[in-house]
Amino acid sequence: MKIKLAIVVLMLFVVSCTKDNSNPKTVEFVVPDGFPQPAYNFQDNPFTQEKFELGRKLFYDPILSKDSSTSCGSCHQQFAGFAHADHRLSHGIYGLLGTRNSPVIFNLAWQTNFFWDGGVNHLDIQPVGPITNPVEMDESLSNAIVKLQRLSGYRNLFRSVYGSDSITSQMMLRSLATFMVALVSADSKYDQYKAGLVSLSSSEMSGLQLFRQKCESCHKEPLFTDLQYRNNGLTASFEKDPGRARITNMPQDSGKFKVPSLRNVDLSYPYMHDGKIQSLSQVLDHYRTGVVQSSTLDTLLISGISMTDQEKSDILSFLSTLTDSKFIADKRFSERQ
Repeated sequence: MKIKLAIVVLMLFVVSCTKDNSNPKTVEFVVPDGFPQPAYNFQDNPFTQEKFELGRKLFYDPILSKDSSTSCGSCHQQFAGFAHADHRLSHGIYGLLGTRNSPVIFNLAWQTNFFWDGGVNHLDIQPVGPITNPVEMDESLSNAIVKLQRLSGYRNLFRSVYGSDSITSQMMLRSLATFMVALVSADSKYDQYKAGLVSLSSSEMSGLQLFRQKCESCHKEPLFTDLQYRNNGLTASFEKDPGRARITNMPQDSGKFKVPSLRNVDLSYPYMHDGKIQSLSQVLDHYRTGVVQSSTLDTLLISGISMTDQEKSDILSFLSTLTDSKFIADKRFSERQ
């Protein structure tokens, strides 16, 4: 199989009965065929079974929120490709709404900037954003650590990973990063086709060819994103959300948001940074006829993207081949195993 990382993650659980949990072994991270080398630095945060398991527990534990109601997994649901299914905006504690759609969080090992605006530049500190955001989890790192420290189960888990039950924020954040970095999606029908294991239908094959002609400038294989920030013509007004400009303070970045991966895109609706588009069909219609002109609009979209109804249908057929059914059903990434 092409999907070597799935095998690697399995290695996390195939551990000798005589393994000394106080001295966890580093687990090799193997890059799927055709993928670039990851950007994540595993030397600084070695990938181990115990750390992965601790990170998973923390990811699904609402104790990290102020009122213990909301976990990372609340807005990043496995069945939706770790996005927030059918929710336009993220939902936080007290029923509060965020300002943006929850992005997918797989294949993060190949990213160096996170969130729609790239406001964080390291996966190890990415969880600080949602944990401390007043409309998401609204908790301080110090109080989250106090709550974890009170629980003997967590103290024991942290001791098995780090050799100390004196929990620190760095321990917590690196554990969460280890879980998230393991969320690799690379076993879709498209991947199996690339590996020579299956064939695509005539519509899917036509869609792949059209995708490469019309879409791949921004959604580059194999990650299906170029990880750049672009204004894709949703609006001409950026006062409500300036996007990348919020970070750079550069007017030319107004309205630019990170290009999302299209892997598992059938599952991660609604779409765009504000969740304003409900279906993939509507997304393609936006690029055909709905692009709004503005001073920072991406030059690739000045004339929109021309496509016939049949071409649209074929592209949609191809996009369905990017669904990784094994990934979204893999119990090793689930809250309950």
